[in-house]
Amino acid sequence: MKISVIGCGYLGAVHAASMVQLGHDVVGVDVDERRVGLLNRARAPFYEPGFEDLLGTSLASGRLRFSADVADAAGSAVHFVCVGTPQKRGEYAADLRYVQAAVESLLSVLAPGELVAGKSTVPVGTAARLAELVEGKVPGALLAWNPEFLREGFAVQDTLHPDRLVYGLPAGPDGERARALLDEVYAPIVAAGTPQVVTDHATAEMVKTAANSFLATKISFINAMAELCEATGADVTQLADAIGHDDRIGRKFLNAGLGFGGGCLPKDIRAFMARAGELGADQALTFLREVDAINMRRRIRMVDLAREVCDGSLLGKRVAVLGAAFKPDSDDIRDSPALNVAAQLQLQGAVVRVTDPAALANSRAEWPHLDFADTPEEAAERADAVLLLTEWQQYRDLDPVAFGEVVARKRVLDGRNALDREAWTAAGWSYRALGRRAG
Repeated sequence: MKISVIGCGYLGAVHAASMVQLGHDVVGVDVDERRVGLLNRARAPFYEPGFEDLLGTSLASGRLRFSADVADAAGSAVHFVCVGTPQKRGEYAADLRYVQAAVESLLSVLAPGELVAGKSTVPVGTAARLAELVEGKVPGALLAWNPEFLREGFAVQDTLHPDRLVYGLPAGPDGERARALLDEVYAPIVAAGTPQVVTDHATAEMVKTAANSFLATKISFINAMAELCEATGADVTQLADAIGHDDRIGRKFLNAGLGFGGGCLPKDIRAFMARAGELGADQALTFLREVDAINMRRRIRMVDLAREVCDGSLLGKRVAVLGAAFKPDSDDIRDSPALNVAAQLQLQGAVVRVTDPAALANSRAEWPHLDFADTPEEAAERADAVLLLTEWQQYRDLDPVAFGEVVARKRVLDGRNALDREAWTAAGWSYRALGRRAG
């Protein structure tokens, strides 16, 4: 098939390159000419393990190209909309300007029988409104919603080997035609027996926001337990292990620590609350306000703990921050808890140096008032305290004996409960972590 992908940021670029691996001819369209140029030269505009190799392979096949002209999408059987839906400035609601613009741009090239497939995370009701627009302007054209479930750091795997496919389709024969087109797009994935959920537009739109809200709730639950553990002397990691053995609960996403950030979970739960309010069902999601509040309290608690470790005052104390990205295996710094904590430490008088294996360029551009170092050792030179705030494997693997030789004081705050406490304390470090006894 010939496929177009409208929007070639993180989601769209990975989707475009992956569709080539499924056997299709793909054109990726983006308004950012610099990004288009990078992608056409097989250079990834973001850090994602395995993506640049995939991009190079797909371009070399001759079946992938990127363009800044939507006219190049003409003749595609399926047009995937992969643009962002950021949080509106000053509001909780999602900003749908980019989705609206992407669909409107397609109207000039869309033909009857072609399918517009939305992958962006949107408030429920968006697809129905866009379907009316598409069908009104181009009779015979179809619109489906096919939400994405990418995890940063695993995006290629999640695209080519998803745990499910969700199709939000119109009713009747139009829905059957739309499903046939999507099944053809994903033929190898369907043939592998991947579970499919075939439903209506509204349900498909809610799947992503409901899933993210559940994950955010699970993270904030264990972080609330961490608050209680600190008050009682209990150990949140052992608590998580114990309740995680219950298969109704499971151990995943029960890692207490600094909480979640990034461009998805925070803005998606807020947009979900905003949309519920618009629908008159705001009471159904009031619990998400506490989920959000618990998450933000983790950052405050980390600053407080750093001050406590530094003898009650941060003024003039040298603090090394390991991690800037909101999660490991990513260079995404949107709503990064690590950078938020680093900035708060600096505001309270600490001399802060931040390091990260992949996110330094983005961090320097967005947080120019912070000081950055290329390596953990450089960041920690003569430090009074070391904070692990993003759980990169490189930091998990640090030798606490050798690392102890570069600091002024062997004090580590494990903001992700990722380090081997016994190994670090055996090397002479004082160890603190959210929800755990001092070591």
